[in-house]
Amino acid sequence: MIDYDDSGSPTVRLGPPGLRPVHLLFSDLSRPFGDDPMLDFLVRARGQRVSIETLVRTWDGDGLDSFLSSLAEDFQGWEGARTWRSLEHDLTLSAEHRPGGYVHLTWGIHDRPLSEEWHFETVTVHAAGEEMRNLAADIHTLLTGVAQ
Repeated sequence: MIDYDDSGSPTVRLGPPGLRPVHLLFSDLSRPFGDDPMLDFLVRARGQRVSIETLVRTWDGDGLDSFLSSLAEDFQGWEGARTWRSLEHDLTLSAEHRPGGYVHLTWGIHDRPLSEEWHFETVTVHAAGEEMRNLAADIHTLLTGVAQ
């Protein structure tokens, strides 16, 4: 679900709000080098027993929105896992289509490369098709500032 903060910047929330379940927040989009294609955003995992965040560095989003769109288009399913990772591997995503028409997304949040002192994973579950299409559109809006 996409929200907008006080400055009008988009924020994407995955999972139910509250402390018991873990939910993910994607926000604070920035271009650290001006017009350069480098695009950063903050990803946070919050829950009763977890509170972490890391800056994710991408090359113009690394196609995260396209990856999610491709999952939505294949709503009838696929075999095995499909994977995506950010430029510096600080965010990874593995997608599996499960019986009953659901997509399980395993989000990996990693410490900066080289140190790699910690790693966190959580799974979000989405109905194949329209729900995945909405998620892809929300991430597209976050990365580009343009609603689909």
